[in-house]
Amino acid sequence: MKVQVQIRLKKGVADPEGDNTLKALNLLGFKGLSAVHSAKLFEIELGEENRETVKEQVEEMCRRLLANPVIQDYRIELIP
Repeated sequence: MKVQVQIRLKKGVADPEGDNTLKALNLLGFKGLSAVHSAKLFEIELGEENRETVKEQVEEMCRRLLANPVIQDYRIELIP
């Protein structure tokens, strides 16, 4: 089974990469942008097919390595 994990900064946490991208886009002439937010995307392939087992394993991966729970939120999407 394939899993996508999106990691984003929590609301209120400074996002310098997003801010710099917004400034650069404005300098390139793109107008009307109000915000840009950066995110990481991990695609993970597991040999396991049980959805609950996969979800539990990926949750543990996020808690232990992929995300910093103090400043980041994550979203897990199972792709059959």
